[in-house]
Amino acid sequence: MRTPTTMISSRLLGAALALTLALPLAGCGTSKPAANNTQFDFGPLGAPVAQLAQAPLAAIVVMDATGSPALENERMMYRLNYADPLQARTYANSRWSANPLMLVTQRVKARLAQAGVKVLSATDTTTGVPIMRIEVDEFTHAFSSASQSEGQLVLRASVFRGHALLDQKTFSRSAPAPSADAAGGVRALAASLDGATADILVWLAGIDMRAR
Repeated sequence: MRTPTTMISSRLLGAALALTLALPLAGCGTSKPAANNTQFDFGPLGAPVAQLAQAPLAAIVVMDATGSPALENERMMYRLNYADPLQARTYANSRWSANPLMLVTQRVKARLAQAGVKVLSATDTTTGVPIMRIEVDEFTHAFSSASQSEGQLVLRASVFRGHALLDQKTFSRSAPAPSADAAGGVRALAASLDGATADILVWLAGIDMRAR
């Protein structure tokens, strides 16, 4: 014969078991899948960025681009200049496929090679070849209003032969973003970088590459 105490214990055990089984089902119904990060790069090269009669020089060593520590990771930055231009913001679910400094280096090298320049790395043992260093000062998707934005790029290029500085120049480019989101910012920054690389090619063609 079941006593009242036994009956109460059985009911409590059954209620606890039902609650245990219900919790995973409730979790499945209310939990949301984690948002996937979309990765971006500059895409295919496309047509040459500068029409030159010949390559501006036979060969050049292109060092890895340097810049702010903020550019040494894969986060995608933007600024709302119309609200607070001093605050750098980060896109939540969009990332670069590599850090921007690496992407800038790769793009510049690819564009120079496309123009007929033999592009060498710092590990090459060839001596007497000019060396180009690139410092990125600005690399931002900047909003002038909620619906208008552009990719802003400022970089400084320096050309050396040995330890002698042959020339240095700052290049500034901007391009309108086709959409007010991360994808639009990527396209605008790619266009800005291609424009700056075209300027660099023309600049290189005018430098006296003999050591002074």
